[in-house]
Amino acid sequence: MSESNTLENKPCVPCQGGIAPMSAADAQAILPAIAGWQLDDNATKLRRSFTFKNFVQAQAFAVSVGEISELENHHPDICYGWGFCTITFYTHKIGGLHENDFIMAAKVNALNCEK
Repeated sequence: MSESNTLENKPCVPCQGGIAPMSAADAQAILPAIAGWQLDDNATKLRRSFTFKNFVQAQAFAVSVGEISELENHHPDICYGWGFCTITFYTHKIGGLHENDFIMAAKVNALNCEK
């Protein structure tokens, strides 16, 4: 089983805060498991932009991401418009990245319906 598939199948564990965010080195080490994602804001956020043929496809993807995020209780920032949808994950309670962010990125990759 690949690392990405392992992440995709893990549930998000609620983060209550009070822990340090993932280090940039640790985040960089896991990043290859989630194709297409990049570290942003000094390795405190994960971001990926998806492209689509039109607004309706981008919106449908944004809704799908919202649905899986609600099921996992780990919510991204979602920005979409004509032909694009950008997803940003980070764990607000710790001000940086947690394993949950990588789990969610893998789940979003599994939803990917770029056209």
